[in-house]
Amino acid sequence: MHDPYVRVRGARTHNLQAVDVDIPRDALVVFTGVSGSGKSSLAFGTVYAEAQRRYFESVAPYARRLIHQAGAPTVEEISGLPPAVALEQRRSAPTSRSSVGTVTTLSNSLRMLFSRAGTYPEGAPRLDSDAFSPNTAAGACPECHGLGQVHRVTEESLVPDPSLSIREGAIAAWPGAWQGKNLRDILDALGHDVDRPWRELPQEERDWILFTDEQPVVTVHPVREAERIQRPYKGTYMSARRYVLHTFADSKSAALRARAERHLVSGPCPRCGGRRLRDEALAVTFAGRTIAELTALPLTALAATLRETGGEGAAAPLARDLLARIEVLTELGLGYLSVDRPTPTLSAGELQRLRLATQLRSGLFGVVYVLDEPSAGLHPADSAALLTVLDRLKAAGNSLFVVEHHMDVVRRADWIVDVGPAAGEHGGRVLYSGPVDGLEHVADSATRRFVFPGGQAPRARTPREPSGVLRLRGVSRHNLRDLDLDLPLGVFTAVTGVSGSGKSTLVGEVLADTVATHLEGGETLWRAEGLAAVGRLVRVDQKPIGRTPRSNLATYTGLFDAVRKVFAATDEARARGYGAGRFSFNVPAGRCEVCQGEGFVALELLFLPGTYAPCTACHGARYNPETLEVTYRGASIADVLDLTVDAAAGFLADVPAAARGLRTLRDVGLGYLRLGQPATELSGGEAQRIKLAAELQRTHRGHTLYVLDEPTTGLHPADTEVLLRQLHGLVEAGNSVVVVEHDMAVVAGADHVVDLGPGGGAEGGRVVAAGSPHEVARAAGSATAPYLARALRDGR
Repeated sequence: MHDPYVRVRGARTHNLQAVDVDIPRDALVVFTGVSGSGKSSLAFGTVYAEAQRRYFESVAPYARRLIHQAGAPTVEEISGLPPAVALEQRRSAPTSRSSVGTVTTLSNSLRMLFSRAGTYPEGAPRLDSDAFSPNTAAGACPECHGLGQVHRVTEESLVPDPSLSIREGAIAAWPGAWQGKNLRDILDALGHDVDRPWRELPQEERDWILFTDEQPVVTVHPVREAERIQRPYKGTYMSARRYVLHTFADSKSAALRARAERHLVSGPCPRCGGRRLRDEALAVTFAGRTIAELTALPLTALAATLRETGGEGAAAPLARDLLARIEVLTELGLGYLSVDRPTPTLSAGELQRLRLATQLRSGLFGVVYVLDEPSAGLHPADSAALLTVLDRLKAAGNSLFVVEHHMDVVRRADWIVDVGPAAGEHGGRVLYSGPVDGLEHVADSATRRFVFPGGQAPRARTPREPSGVLRLRGVSRHNLRDLDLDLPLGVFTAVTGVSGSGKSTLVGEVLADTVATHLEGGETLWRAEGLAAVGRLVRVDQKPIGRTPRSNLATYTGLFDAVRKVFAATDEARARGYGAGRFSFNVPAGRCEVCQGEGFVALELLFLPGTYAPCTACHGARYNPETLEVTYRGASIADVLDLTVDAAAGFLADVPAAARGLRTLRDVGLGYLRLGQPATELSGGEAQRIKLAAELQRTHRGHTLYVLDEPTTGLHPADTEVLLRQLHGLVEAGNSVVVVEHDMAVVAGADHVVDLGPGGGAEGGRVVAAGSPHEVARAAGSATAPYLARALRDGR
């Protein structure tokens, strides 16, 4: 008999506590719960991982080695499980070669269109589609290697102050200390006047000193300290250009590369004019345009061109395919993007919708789509388009299992699986599985009061009075065009607007970079006033706190240093001569040498995915037996690392260096994490809150500007309340907080709101409204206003 449910029995992945749950197929199912409750462990770590494992059983063993596979889930049985596709939030930074076209495969179809149906110069051979790609050897411009930009140096970038002489350091691009002195001595030995102001030297001589590729060798008779014997030596000259380019390309030192980069000038490639392709490819046209010109058009304009000219011959089927792909993207509100738009310049919301559009075009049937917070990074106005896409995927005969915190998406679900009641070891249970209405009667659910707010309007809060104003004038970057911004200081400011309107550019790049440059004593790019009031800048993002299991909560926050000192101060440690370093699992003396302090060993299997097993010597403790024999209050160093933050707060209450850090971690709602929790197991929201806690435990004087990009992404509304208490506490302490935010509950509680728009891409980049939340909620032409008004009215 046909069973319409996916039935999970005995799931124990991560913190799941032998979960049994029945999930309907052919429905929109939302998994909810506070951060760390186990909902992702159930949806991704169990359901999707098992679907993938079953699929790979049918794949040739040799091919399996080439595919990244999730680990086998800890579950007794799952029945009724169709094939699954996962759309996770990948926050890795794509390269500059990645673009809208490569993500959506539009580039492939366009290249084929030019190869098969393009207009070639008379007598020119027909080119393969690879010849139209800047990412292949056949197509890339040989000058810039397909990047479109070249890095070069100029006399102005190498010699910023021509009034100085060479001996006084006119050539600022040269290294300091001995090496710079050496190059000046070599020039002196070659007969150049190193004491004459740079601007008075003949142009021919200046060009040779800065740009020559010659490397003459000369005997140098150095003149330095009188009391030291300075022997003559053979010195080899290196021009300033050669030194800068060599350092930027080959140096292993990030500091030296950054210093060299300051003297580089980037600009369009002189050969291809920034179009990235060889001359042969740029000579081919379609509808009178080169492929570079077509890929630079907004998708809506590209579609119009294809409709006009792509209706016959070999072009017809390719044009129809392109139009069908573009139609899905414009339906998702992305018609303003161009095919050549680099992926790193896209917002998280734009990138998420590009991936969804690709799946919508795939035409799969009977598949379970497992999505990780598809509304993340989306303005409420964009969420409507997202829900339309989800409905279309479901109507095509698929099942949608969505991990989600956005309550509008939750209310639209056919079925809800609520996991909790709390996080970590206090969660891992399914509190409710059924239609959304039934959640209203589940007393233990932290989600219930946000799905059914009960019509209680949030308590009105009087906006704080600013302590000053930071003014930026004439800002032009990406889609920001000659923008003026007045940012009040000493208050909580929310910057909002539809996806792609320029929020992250304005806050993350323009504002933060301007303040950082001012604090470093540099010259700001934009006209700015009021910067003197800011004494410090702190950026808190959602990047991982570490990329290996060796990085963990305790090491990142500095708690581990305090814990190791406590153990080193015990009588037993002193008697054995153990210092604090002995209690680090990264040091050979104290760690288990079998697993090198990892706590587990990797088992590489030839035709199966590699797996991990607890170390047979230390059984996961990470330390050797001698180190574990030293105890503090009956606990070894491994026992302390296994404590949760809540438990450690009591255990280390009389250790001041640890108590403050533990208190701030609990204040931001991370009491459920273990001290030794590897960084690789933390979500983006948890990583961000750890960074905030690390910042909160420091004592600072002076006005600090805190900049956060969508701090509530990945957070349940209950966790958002905890986070906001801390952020408003920073403002109460006399600091400024600026957040890029789509959560209208956060925006409604701000002192000042800046709304960008009115649309995305070229249609955005302007300040549509600015003022108190109530003022912005009444602004005409603002996409944010109706949603903010609703949040102010009834808390939704």
